[in-house]
Amino acid sequence: MISGGYAVATCAGVAAALLQFAGALKTSPALSWLPLDLTMLAAGATMLLLPAMLAMGGWRIGRGAALPLLAATAIWPWWCIAALWSPAGDAAAAKLGMMVLAGPPMLLAGLLIGADAQARRALAAAVIVIALAVGASVGWGLLTDSVVLGGEVGADPELLRVQYQLAGLAIATAGGLAAVQVAGARGWVRLPWMLLLGLLCAAVMLPGGRASLLALALAVLLLPAWRFWLGGQPRAALGWVLLAAIGGALVVAVLALEFGLLERLRALERLMDGAVSETRPQMWADALRLSGWQGIGPGGYPQAAGFGDDRGMHPHNHALEALVEAGMPGLALWCLAFGGALLLLLMRGGRVAPGRAAVILALVLPMAVTVMVSTDLSNRMAWFALGLALSVGVERVRVV
Repeated sequence: MISGGYAVATCAGVAAALLQFAGALKTSPALSWLPLDLTMLAAGATMLLLPAMLAMGGWRIGRGAALPLLAATAIWPWWCIAALWSPAGDAAAAKLGMMVLAGPPMLLAGLLIGADAQARRALAAAVIVIALAVGASVGWGLLTDSVVLGGEVGADPELLRVQYQLAGLAIATAGGLAAVQVAGARGWVRLPWMLLLGLLCAAVMLPGGRASLLALALAVLLLPAWRFWLGGQPRAALGWVLLAAIGGALVVAVLALEFGLLERLRALERLMDGAVSETRPQMWADALRLSGWQGIGPGGYPQAAGFGDDRGMHPHNHALEALVEAGMPGLALWCLAFGGALLLLLMRGGRVAPGRAAVILALVLPMAVTVMVSTDLSNRMAWFALGLALSVGVERVRVV
């Protein structure tokens, strides 16, 4: 008989996975029949299940998670104070609406689901299923010429860019999870996980997200090695790093020589065109130039940098965004929260079950790469990833 706690945790993990990668699933025509927005459905289910998980008790927050968690909760009120001197009132209100309303529940969701063993397993399994569905959808679209990577003529380029990023992010996250399972499995059990990892490595090259390709490369290179290291196998860790590095270089070399493939593998095509967009360094330089002790206020960067009211022209780096919008206090809070969470995850890796730490890092790593080169602080996915990282400092000591 399945206990109520087990069922609630399983449903919460699946709902959170759907919420985290709803944007990626929306790219699939197979879900066009849904009468309601998938994000709202998943958000409603997740928010209904979180109080049930809390009410079942047994939660214990360790001292290591206290300071990053306090810093994270201080970010929201400080950004609200900084909005008082923002030159873009409408942009500040829109950004704070997402940060203050979506940030806290997503952080809580990451904390609870990452700390509960069954919810964490359900989350990881659902992410892999979502990635396979997204990869199959994009691949089928290419075969049938119903998807044009780069966008149809007249299509909204901003919307297409975000869809490609989310699809690649889901695939990269699942690839990291598969890589962890390769290191944790024994004997022939490793074979299906290796096949899955190969499929996901091929699929991530389709949408064109360079951050996702980088995240998956780092995940394949480092996560199994860390899993081996935590399990007391340093030689296996070193051997994996060398094997993965050599294998990855050979694959890229072969694909680069087959120029016809570049037209179908958009991530590699974009890498050959240039690893970093020309606008990124300029945005980062502008953010440093405009920064001050108290910051220019939330949503003020686009206007101050000469981009007008285009909210999409944010600094594309969380640390620089915190500095330019909320000043030195904002940067300090961001470093304590996000940097502290990453440090906690790495330090606690040897004190919790090796599989738990490696799975959490696999779920967090792609988003960690993304927040440094792409998205902004109003992105709910970043707050969920922060909660997951902090969850290694939370224990579930009793499940009803």
